Amino acid sequence: MTESRYFVVTDHPKGVPDEALFELRTDSLPELASGQLKLKNLWLSVDPYMRNRMDGVKTYIDPFELNAPMEGAAIGEVVESSDERFKAGDKVRHMAGWRDHAVVDANHVEPLPSYDVPLQAYLGVLGMPGMTAWTGLNTIAGLTGEDTVLVSAASGAVGSLAVQLAVQKGCTVVGTAGSKEKCQWLESLGVHAVNHHQSAEDIAADIKRAAPQGIDVYFENVGGPMLDAALASMNDFGRIAVCGMISRYNDGEQPGPANIAMMLTKRLRVQGFIVLEHWEGYSDFIKEVGPLVQKGAIEYQESVFEGLEATPKAFLSLFESGAHNGKRLVKLAP
Repeated sequence: MTESRYFVVTDHPKGVPDEALFELRTDSLPELASGQLKLKNLWLSVDPYMRNRMDGVKTYIDPFELNAPMEGAAIGEVVESSDERFKAGDKVRHMAGWRDHAVVDANHVEPLPSYDVPLQAYLGVLGMPGMTAWTGLNTIAGLTGEDTVLVSAASGAVGSLAVQLAVQKGCTVVGTAGSKEKCQWLESLGVHAVNHHQSAEDIAADIKRAAPQGIDVYFENVGGPMLDAALASMNDFGRIAVCGMISRYNDGEQPGPANIAMMLTKRLRVQGFIVLEHWEGYSDFIKEVGPLVQKGAIEYQESVFEGLEATPKAFLSLFESGAHNGKRLVKLAP
């Protein structure tokens, strides 16, 4: 009988979650039914959207149930299979994260593509964050090589690929980040970097210096004053792909942009998107981006936390400005 250690959240947080809300529990896994897999997790992903699932309110995804095993993307190894499509030793991507072992329906796992990249890349640059960047630019914003592009949180897991894809397409690209070091890294990628830890007016002034011709496409990850600055910087008929607004996830109240009327006067097209609703495009994404990552033409950063017990700390680091770089991952013992 295999035991599974897993995290639950014990209450709905107010503001930034306290680490004490996360509790590690142990239970025995059931025997496999037909069409199921027993998995040993190797890598876990923590992502900003998980914060909204803690509020107990259904949005585009069901909330976490209090005192029930939490969920998140993970890379696991098949330990036992009752499905002919999988065998012991296969590596798969699935959503039974925040735990070390799991029993899952084989229809709910994905075999990993065969590129010569580290396994954890399929949780980051070649996983949901990478697919999000590619979808926002191409499917939502209709990016062309003639566009001037602005990406907020451009050193993060999503934004860092968005800026590089836009650079490779020939665009002029402005990216914002929250520290001098992150801005320097963006500059090394051919991106005009702006620090977003300042007033909306100062952010807009820095964007104008970087791109006096104005912004055609804005990839939105942050919200707050950053969105005010972006609206002020947009050209007429610009396109905004709204991926996230992490600056507001822990706020009780979320006031809108003071200059929201610019959406009308500039005739902007603003569209929010949920990447899982576009997953049918993953094969196109991986065919384009997989070879680039394999040959080192795409740079990506990771902040790796060691051990299952570190999962809450890894998650909370997402809301610590400037504390860590790139994709947040938890590495479990092999």
